[in-house]
Amino acid sequence: MKSLTIAIAFFCISQCGAQNVDINLLKQINGHETAFKNDFFNAVGQSVTVVNIAAPLAILTAGLIKNDKQLQKNAVYMVGGYFFSAAVTHALKVVIQRPRPFEKYSFIVKRDETGSYSFPSGHTSSAFYSATSLSISYPKWYVIVPGMLWASSAAYGRLYQGVHYPTDVLAGAIVGAGSAWVAHKAQQWINTKKAKKLLPATPSAL
Repeated sequence: MKSLTIAIAFFCISQCGAQNVDINLLKQINGHETAFKNDFFNAVGQSVTVVNIAAPLAILTAGLIKNDKQLQKNAVYMVGGYFFSAAVTHALKVVIQRPRPFEKYSFIVKRDETGSYSFPSGHTSSAFYSATSLSISYPKWYVIVPGMLWASSAAYGRLYQGVHYPTDVLAGAIVGAGSAWVAHKAQQWINTKKAKKLLPATPSAL
């Protein structure tokens, strides 16, 4: 998958010459603490899981109430794509095994609890998956703009909280958005295959 290749490439770049830029940028973002930022980015980070569950559930509920098969399909593919994104993210973490920045640099302040490895950012990939998936399915400015601002805030928050490098969140955004695109293309392909099966057979020429 292209997003997986690109994500690995970003990691290699960060390890082979751009590490100083990576940590210096993180240091600048992480170092300016305020109570408002603490509360805001904590809330945004917690909202990622909520949105990942609530968005497809809301779409499915609307589809059932309206008896709209397309909405129901959108919800199913959104869930499937999310699990694909999560699998890619987890696989990269296990393969690359990058330590968290606060584990390597004592001047980085940790402001949130974390899981295993750093690369790529799971919160970021999840947020950009949901934002991109909704933007593709409902390409309206009032969906795209708030969605991308929310996802970007989640990504920035992971830097402020000291739990990811800039390249972690960049790769996470690529994995999440790429997975949403793959899920959308898979849905289109399956719908096309089903439509062809429903077409009446062309009578053979005598």
